[in-house]
Amino acid sequence: MSDEVRLVVIINTQPGRGSDQLAAFEKLAPLVRAEQGCIQYDIHPVVGNSDSFVLIEKWASKEALDAHDLAPHMLEAAKHNPTFRAGPAKVLFLESAVLSSH
Repeated sequence: MSDEVRLVVIINTQPGRGSDQLAAFEKLAPLVRAEQGCIQYDIHPVVGNSDSFVLIEKWASKEALDAHDLAPHMLEAAKHNPTFRAGPAKVLFLESAVLSSH
């Protein structure tokens, strides 16, 4: 059984503010990817909606994710995000794949 934690984060920005989300991610991503236990941290714009994004994260353990949530750069981002986001992000924790392509 893997200790990895996988999550999908649904992000919606205020109308016309999608570029602010991308700029914030571009600044934040290298810091997050350098964190211990970060395996994946990628954002994907939703086709046909420039103000909607899906963030895919994978962490080595729940402890690594917990440390990520308390990292100074994440606490600072949490203060800044409401200036362009339409509301809180929706975080979906994923179970291990029932059927895998491998």
